[in-house]
Amino acid sequence: MDFKSRHVVITGAANGMGRLLTERFLSLGATVAAWDIDREGLRSLEEQSGTRLLTYVCDVSDPIAIRRTADQVLRDLDHVDILVNNAGIVSGSYLTELTDEALTRTFAVNTLALFRVTKAFLPSMIEKGGGHVVTIASAAGIVGSPRLSDYSASKFAAVGFDDSLRLEMKRLGYPIRTTLVCPFFVGTEMFSGVKSRFTFLLPVLRPEYVVERTIKAIYRRRARLVLPWFVYTTFPLRLLPVRTFDWLVTFFGITTAMDTFQGKMSRRNDSE
Repeated sequence: MDFKSRHVVITGAANGMGRLLTERFLSLGATVAAWDIDREGLRSLEEQSGTRLLTYVCDVSDPIAIRRTADQVLRDLDHVDILVNNAGIVSGSYLTELTDEALTRTFAVNTLALFRVTKAFLPSMIEKGGGHVVTIASAAGIVGSPRLSDYSASKFAAVGFDDSLRLEMKRLGYPIRTTLVCPFFVGTEMFSGVKSRFTFLLPVLRPEYVVERTIKAIYRRRARLVLPWFVYTTFPLRLLPVRTFDWLVTFFGITTAMDTFQGKMSRRNDSE
């Protein structure tokens, strides 16, 4: 894969999947603008990387910070070829336990940031005549689960965002590509402790594997990547009566996967 001379922006780049994506793009010759609220995480990333890495401390829940940081990136890089909307957080709480602050933060980081960051770079992509917007969503954006009501809803919104953006760009005749990534639970700190009932069908995914598949999907200009393949069965299962669908989701352990969850709300991103 040749990403040489490509300019890539990655949000939530200091930790977890965002960090791995940053390192992988750099290894493939790209120049990466890494965003994160975690200043120390960005500093440690700088120590391991070369001159093709630029880091920006940015709270993606803050629209003013997004606009200011995006403007700085465009001054530093002139243009952006690939935008990876990767920043995300999870509370892991039942709805009755969610504070209004946690609920607001989830949607600010997981959903509203998608719109704001993409809007900040899309005009320059259109003007340049091309670009690629990648949305790291989740299998939780395809089927819900207990203790993920806010997270799942925010990822359902991310799926809808990608669909609408892709169709809008085609309708308007703009050469902007999109890729939606929906992995099952990824074995990062963000989802520490989660377990799968049938690991041969729904394994907790290795972050390195998800990153490599994501890079390949971007290179091949795939519109959608769902991992593992078994998650695709949820689409036809939606045609079943709700009672049957709920039974199957319970049988396959979706409703109990978060029972052993040990992660905690974080402003850092480890992705799905």
